[in-house]
Amino acid sequence: MSAKKEPVAFTKEEELLLQDFSRNVSTKSSALFYGNAFIVSAIPIWLFWRIHMMDLYSTFFLFILITCASTYLVAFAYKNTKFVLKHKIAVKREEAVTREMTKKLAEDKKMSKKEKDERILWKKNEVADYEATTFSIFYNNAIFLALIIVCSFYILTTFTPAVNYTLSVLSAGGLLALLSTGSQ
Repeated sequence: MSAKKEPVAFTKEEELLLQDFSRNVSTKSSALFYGNAFIVSAIPIWLFWRIHMMDLYSTFFLFILITCASTYLVAFAYKNTKFVLKHKIAVKREEAVTREMTKKLAEDKKMSKKEKDERILWKKNEVADYEATTFSIFYNNAIFLALIIVCSFYILTTFTPAVNYTLSVLSAGGLLALLSTGSQ
């Protein structure tokens, strides 16, 4: 006989805790990631328009297509890097956040120890989330732009500007997304 397994029901607190440790990002973070990824993916357009002398109007659709693909790859890298960094930052900031929140909550005698611990945990996750988000954006932008310059000016210089643009932006975005999947 096979026994049917009942679906596991989590409490609201357990669901919130699981959400803090999942790879999913909030809508706000996702919008921030895609906005930043679009901006950094559009920067090479200026490089190829002004320095490599590509005609902006005749290659407009190429620019749009490659920028959209690159935006997705860079945002993917942001999400992966944030996930890895968030837990490392939470561990490093744990003591300082606990100390700060304990001082802040010491005056409130009505609050139970469990509620104080929950608030400390929530604050720790909030600090780790913010720091991981900002560092992920900075780190990935720096690597992406460095890869663009190396590919465009050193590796792919013999190609036509359109092929150079396509290969350098997609390879930089793809390599960035690939590197972000490591456990670091």
